[in-house]
Amino acid sequence: MILLIDADSLIFASCYRKRETPDDDLYYKDIEDARNKFDQSYMKIINDLEDKMPIDKVLTFSGSKGNFRKLITPTYKANRKKQELPPLLNEMHQYVKDYYDSIWGYGIETDDIVARYWKEISDDIGRNEVMIVSIDKDYRQFPALIYNYFYSKKEVLDISEDEAMYNFYEQMIVGDTADNVNMFSGRGRVFAKKYLKDCDTKYQYTKKMYELFKQKYKGKARQKYAECYHLLKLRTT
Repeated sequence: MILLIDADSLIFASCYRKRETPDDDLYYKDIEDARNKFDQSYMKIINDLEDKMPIDKVLTFSGSKGNFRKLITPTYKANRKKQELPPLLNEMHQYVKDYYDSIWGYGIETDDIVARYWKEISDDIGRNEVMIVSIDKDYRQFPALIYNYFYSKKEVLDISEDEAMYNFYEQMIVGDTADNVNMFSGRGRVFAKKYLKDCDTKYQYTKKMYELFKQKYKGKARQKYAECYHLLKLRTT
């Protein structure tokens, strides 16, 4: 099995210390403490998976810079502008690049790069030979093996083709609050399940979704549909 570890969330979490009292510092001040926390978390993931299957190779991804989605709309992730960032975050990203040889890029997000590698490897040797390791729900738009290390049962998810297609179009309706993408405020998973229940093919999903965009956005339906699609769809090429 080849593991593709999206390390961005691990890096972020490694900057936070466990507080014994509310007055304790929220973040680590010593870079060695943050490094140790990352190393332990990273190795625990690999050890847990090695108990389930043989691991042949591990690729780490983190710290991509720039984001083409912000050129689509300035509101993308605009809700994060006021978010306080851990003081050691940049140093930790550099640490992972230096010591874990992490893969990163310009103009796209880390999950786009992971998606690209997953597609290439699964096309080459089979989708059962590669696994995405991440807490990011966006990867569920692919028919992939996914290990969510924060999930309570720590199960390997096996997303089918039909599930992957549904997951993506459901997200177009439900949106992504973390990334500030919300085309249909108030529409949740219950509505999406009912609205998309008769869809089986990409054509049927696209037609049904375009009808929904047309209801709300009228003459701007095509523009808004394209905007939503490209904000949520991970790049595999």
